[in-house]
Amino acid sequence: MQDGKISRVAVIGTGTIGASWAALFLARGLTVAASDPAPQAETALRGYVDTAWPALRRLGAADSPPQHRLKFHADSNAAVAAAEFVQENAPERESLKRDIFRELDAATQPSAIIASSSSGLLISQLQAGCRHPERFIIGHPFNPPHLMPLVEVVGGVQTAPEVVGRALAIYTALGKRPIHVRREVKGHIGNRLQAALWREAVHLVAEGVATVSDIDAAISEGPGIRWALMGQHLVYHLGGGTGGMKHFLDQFAGPIQDWWEDLGRPQLTPLVRQRLIDGITAEVAGRRIEDSLPSAIACSSKSWH
Repeated sequence: MQDGKISRVAVIGTGTIGASWAALFLARGLTVAASDPAPQAETALRGYVDTAWPALRRLGAADSPPQHRLKFHADSNAAVAAAEFVQENAPERESLKRDIFRELDAATQPSAIIASSSSGLLISQLQAGCRHPERFIIGHPFNPPHLMPLVEVVGGVQTAPEVVGRALAIYTALGKRPIHVRREVKGHIGNRLQAALWREAVHLVAEGVATVSDIDAAISEGPGIRWALMGQHLVYHLGGGTGGMKHFLDQFAGPIQDWWEDLGRPQLTPLVRQRLIDGITAEVAGRRIEDSLPSAIACSSKSWH
């Protein structure tokens, strides 16, 4: 096991994802230096940490957020100068991230690992042009990072294997469940799985098979409950009884192959988009996102310009 011990981290970009990372780092006893060019970014960041802290306290953090260990810098170079690990959270634009990577490359210690929270970009393209490309990785969390365990770690063609290993150890030491994505693909793993499921959900809406609400219920009241505990491979392994996956495949490989061939390939046309909007409007029944976010953060236990 490679050493996962660090004490000083930098968070570049402190919108929803970056602020959540900062809260987690603080809860794990680290010193955090943060930077974001948005107006009032420091106020928003500290407010997010305060809001997230009750859930983190129930998970073992201190009684109150250690705001004294959170330093905000208007200059991102100053934020990363002493960092051992950098978590970058800029918007999902390749050209912007490439520019930021070159700046971080020049401003950090050569030994510092630089991880991007990118939800779908390829790290090989982002690290191109950097003087020290070997220490750049993807460290993609699921939102909110201070509560969701998963982190997808992806190395590029120029990333050193030992950097991937150390990043996995660092995330593990932070209480995360990192997985190593061994081959770069757009969207990594989790988002591709979500996109595949949503593609069929949109197809079912477009074909008039069921309402948006009923399709959501078919997930949340059925397989979604299993998915909270295990992945689909293990679900089917258990579905095979004492014969496990072999028996399951003997029984269901044919029908499932037939279902695969019948899956839809919908297009997000204006008509389909409107059906989705109308359907979700009916499902939420007047509830507001603004009202649900604070309670979701409390109960669960990108601003960049």
